[in-house]
Amino acid sequence: MITVLVIDDHAIVREGLKRALTQDPQVKIVGEAASKREAFPQIAHHNPDVIVVDLHLPDGSGLDIIRWARSNSKKIGIVVLTMSDLPEYIVASLDAGASAFVEKIAPISEVTAAIYHSHKAPLSFTTRRLVDVLAVKRNRHGLTGREIEVLELLPLGETVTNMAVNLFVSESTIKTHLAAIYRKFGVNNRMQAINAGRRKGLLK
Repeated sequence: MITVLVIDDHAIVREGLKRALTQDPQVKIVGEAASKREAFPQIAHHNPDVIVVDLHLPDGSGLDIIRWARSNSKKIGIVVLTMSDLPEYIVASLDAGASAFVEKIAPISEVTAAIYHSHKAPLSFTTRRLVDVLAVKRNRHGLTGREIEVLELLPLGETVTNMAVNLFVSESTIKTHLAAIYRKFGVNNRMQAINAGRRKGLLK
């Protein structure tokens, strides 16, 4: 039996996923969470074999959950299930410690296969978009997972201090990430970085 915890801010997604996955007698849903705040205690309480997590949550990035879960366990399987199909997000998930990346439009059989894979080989990353991942990793302009998180905070007008608090890092680390974003995008300020991020499809 593989125990699974689902983390997604949309109730309809959680319910649909639970109904679909419970059709497999080897999979048991033990809990769910709709935010980062809910996810951490749920994971600690249920100690699931696998977590299925969206990258975009109302109170932050699912990448933070992935890093936290992986830092606490090398055995937990981590499946990213998200609408974001950009290669940069796949690479960010890989770098954070995910076991598999699946798009929400994929058939449930692909989600189930990812759960089985992540349970059996949690430290071995799998995705149908492997070619895209390798292309981004070869691209020196590709942002890291942390840099993507910082970039996503720019349109919100967050100060460096607030970014540091939100991402649990120092202000100097945020400044380093901002400098890296500017360098990789070939820009000089926040507004230019935001516009570049939108052109690349990394920001809405």
